Amino acid sequence: MKLVVFISILSVALTLGSSPAAPSQTTYEVYALSYGIYPNFPVSGLIAGADKTRKIDLQMMVWLVRGSGKNILIDTGCYHENVVKGKGIQNLIKASEAVAKLGLAPSDITDVVITHMHWDHADGMDLFPNAKIWIQKDEYAYYTGAAWQTGGKHGGIEPDDVLTLVRLNTAGKVNLVDGDNVEIIDGVKVYTGGRHTFASQYVSVRAASGTIVIASDNMYLYENVEKHLPIAQTFDADSNLKAQDRMKAIASRPDLLVPGHDPAVFVKFPKPGNGVAKIE
Repeated sequence: MKLVVFISILSVALTLGSSPAAPSQTTYEVYALSYGIYPNFPVSGLIAGADKTRKIDLQMMVWLVRGSGKNILIDTGCYHENVVKGKGIQNLIKASEAVAKLGLAPSDITDVVITHMHWDHADGMDLFPNAKIWIQKDEYAYYTGAAWQTGGKHGGIEPDDVLTLVRLNTAGKVNLVDGDNVEIIDGVKVYTGGRHTFASQYVSVRAASGTIVIASDNMYLYENVEKHLPIAQTFDADSNLKAQDRMKAIASRPDLLVPGHDPAVFVKFPKPGNGVAKIE
């Protein structure tokens, strides 16, 4: 009996004296994936006050976050004929073809983060049958409702994409994120305030190289943040500039802040190539 009591006391003492296990710190690989080029795009449509004669071959891209059994796609590009017709996008591929360059099938994508509902970021939501969709609750509410009422704004939003989102929601595949600075998956956070659309969001990812920020269209080009100029298409220019400052502070290094449409992303991060840039 005394031996049993001694063993019990010793067990409790060892338990109390041991250090708690460190929490899991998942780190991810982050890739930019090209899905096309929009030639001769006016820079004045990207940077407020830019010279109207300046043109750029706009980089169309999505982002893949991979690690710990997760394949998270940030935005889904565009592919439906009624959406892309007449836009002259060169080398256009589906987002499902873009992820194939990393050896992934559409069914391998576990999560899709939609930063905003514009046609070139949300039109491919229906390509990934097993994915959970993450979008801001206020973005969902606005573009499924008030945007189409008198005084509403829905420029760049495709009605068919809205209907697809509603269908995915009724199928139980949509997660509505309620607000700013929310960790939706271990090591992956979303933030609001860029105001590119009604409630656009941007994403931070914990990577081996530090915290990477995917700005999406809350910052079109590196030039936006380098010259501290708001994007040309925004609900609130002041809010957009504050978001740019915040994104700079969140990113571990300046080059780990990734804009939404800058071809220089594939120059700064040239490997592995073939339309794929590993952000590191």
